[in-house]
Amino acid sequence: MSPTDGFETRAIHAGQDPDPVTGSVVPAVHLATTYRQQAVGEHQGFEYSRSGNPTRASLERQLASLEGARYGAAFASGLAAEDVVLRALVSPGDHVLLPIDAYGGTYRLVDRVHRPLGVTHDAVDFSDAAHVSASWRDRTRVVWLETPSNPLLWIADIADVAAVAHARGAAVVVDNTFATPYLQQPLALGADVVVHSTTKYLGGHSDVVGGFCATDDAELAERIAFLQNAAGAVPGAFDCFLVGRGTKTLAVRMDRHCDNAEAVAAFVDAHPKVAATFYPGLAAHPGHEIAARQMRRFGGMVSFIHAGGEPGALAMVARTRLFTLAESLGAVESLIEHPARMTHASVEESPLAVDPGLVRLSVGLETVDDLLADLEQALAG
Repeated sequence: MSPTDGFETRAIHAGQDPDPVTGSVVPAVHLATTYRQQAVGEHQGFEYSRSGNPTRASLERQLASLEGARYGAAFASGLAAEDVVLRALVSPGDHVLLPIDAYGGTYRLVDRVHRPLGVTHDAVDFSDAAHVSASWRDRTRVVWLETPSNPLLWIADIADVAAVAHARGAAVVVDNTFATPYLQQPLALGADVVVHSTTKYLGGHSDVVGGFCATDDAELAERIAFLQNAAGAVPGAFDCFLVGRGTKTLAVRMDRHCDNAEAVAAFVDAHPKVAATFYPGLAAHPGHEIAARQMRRFGGMVSFIHAGGEPGALAMVARTRLFTLAESLGAVESLIEHPARMTHASVEESPLAVDPGLVRLSVGLETVDDLLADLEQALAG
């Protein structure tokens, strides 16, 4: 598989060679936990499935290819991937810069797992790279970006932030879950590491939990691979198969997600019961120009603040018919949630606390007129 092949071609073929024994065009799901050795230390590349599994290796090659990376590592969840990346990059006494509206699970991981180990952090508005310099400390080692962010869909200029961070000797990690590698290529823009919850758009069908990270740095990749094996939060073979199968249709799915989300964003933005709409595809969005420059399109997530505050938001999310009230995102079906009480409850009373009137939509692949009608009746109340 050549790196010059098109995205859709690599999504289908990278790491997915037909089985050499049977000719099956779908790579086998290798459920074995251990592998025969010809002699002590002599094997065919695999010893024990925590250390390496052929199905996982296929997925890692596939996803690394899509991110334009030399190295990739798959994990049992997105947070497992994030934890290993942090352990590979920071030590006690080091400092991390997080987005002001980071995903609640990321904030919890940094604040309640790594802070007791001596890692400090600050929340930064990354919409302006100058804010990075203003929050810098002598021991800042990692700048952690989400762009678009979760749940307010703020946009960071990856290249500008990377230039500031690299000039001071820090690494830049980009959570690319919302954008996916189809819409955005963080490594090409200067990031050092890209992470994903493959549970979301890459898997795409709400039937598998997983994580992934990729880098071009050989030394960093070696540390990540060591921690992947030593900590052992690896995905099972069938989970890897499901993520890989979902990824093959990522491009066509993302185009439909974007089509539907653009229509939904325009609809809610004009609705009298919506106080504010967050979608980078809207010309009024403060990050619109940056997103247009560094993304192919604007993604499938839309957030808005209900004009009726928390009571209005809670009543509205309970009335939808096609938008299922559920956590997670990025799958074929549309989901709706109340971040303050659901995905971002862990940041309550922190600098990252979200507006209680906020509603987050993961816009799926249904007929768009049906989605608009559902939102109309739910907002009408």
